[in-house]
This record gives sequence, structure tokens and C-alpha cells, in this order.
Amino acid sequence: MAKPIYQEFTKGLWKEIPPFRLVLGLCPVLGVTTSVENGIGMGLATTFVLLCSNILVSLLRKVIPSKVRIACFIIIIATFVIVVEQVMKAFVYDLYNTLGVFIPLIVVNCVVLGRAEAFASKNGIFRSILDGLGIGIGFTLSLGALGLVREFLGKGTITVWGEPFFEGPIVNLVESMPSFVPFEFMVQAPGAFVALGLMLAVMNLIPSK
Repeated sequence: MAKPIYQEFTKGLWKEIPPFRLVLGLCPVLGVTTSVENGIGMGLATTFVLLCSNILVSLLRKVIPSKVRIACFIIIIATFVIVVEQVMKAFVYDLYNTLGVFIPLIVVNCVVLGRAEAFASKNGIFRSILDGLGIGIGFTLSLGALGLVREFLGKGTITVWGEPFFEGPIVNLVESMPSFVPFEFMVQAPGAFVALGLMLAVMNLIPSK
């Protein structure tokens, strides 16, 4: 029995959410999630590349020779990465500088290349669009959630583009504690592994179906 087409989108939001289910693309997950802003920015950039590459790979799947398909996929992905770089330089230059080398590394991101090889090259354009959107949004949510945990515990604040991400009892409580010292370990490299490990443990306790 064929899987309902809407599941191509929803699977990326939970059942196959990267990196907590597929455990792919961990390099940017660990490297850029020191803040919510960085996590969301990296996630959106990856989503754009993933969606566009899925569309083009699906359109060309019957034209690309199987022996050189991986090289062709990388060229397609690299093209859209260049587009992302130029757009970020023009409109969000500070974020581009913060993310640094992780933007070019989208070219070899296992999530993007994996969807091109495992899905877009074998399915039609509509399913590939849903797959790219679902996996991309799931990846963005993962990075944003990890960035939120690390920034709040490591800095005691949550801001996006210089503005408070939320205000409420928790923030007021933290600000009213003069002795509160952020757990700076969480925004350092080892803290990324600890935070990711804890979140993976929680995800594994929750059924994927």
C-alpha cells in the first residue's frame, strides 16, 4: 500500500527529524548552535538548498547518468549554496560572518546530499518538494531548539536579531537573581555534545511513530 503523500512532509517533522532521528548533519548542529539566531539562520539556509536541490535533482533524475550522479548532485547543491552565500552577504552580513565556514559546508551536508541520493533521484517533483520542505523545517527546528537550550543555559538570555525572543516569568525570574551565573560550559564546544546527547536521549524515549 502506497504511503499517503502528505507523509512525505510530516515525516521530517518528527519520524525522520534530523539530527535527532536520522543523526545526520551533526557538524553544523554542534558548531553553530550557540544561539537561537545562529541555529535558525543555519537551518533556513540549509532548507533553501535542500528544497532547491531536491527539485532540480528530481527534474533531471532521468537525464543524469548513474555513474556520475553523486558528482552531479554535488554540483547542483554547490550552485544553490553559492546563491545562499550571496544573499546572506547582501542582507544578513553579520549572520553570514558568524556562521562562517559552515555555510560553504552545506555542499557536503549529509542531510542535503542524502535526500538527493535517497529520495529526489527516485521520486517525482511534488513528492521531492514535500520531502525537502519537511526535512528542512525539521532540521531548522532541531537547530533552533538546541540553540535555545544552549543560549539560555550558557548566557541566561534568548535573543533573535538583537531582540528578546520571549518575555515572561522565566526571564523575569532569572533577571531578579543577582547571583545567577550562566553555565558558560553550554556555549562552548563540549557543551554542544552534552546538550545534543541529552536531547537525543529524550528523543529516544519518545516513540517515533
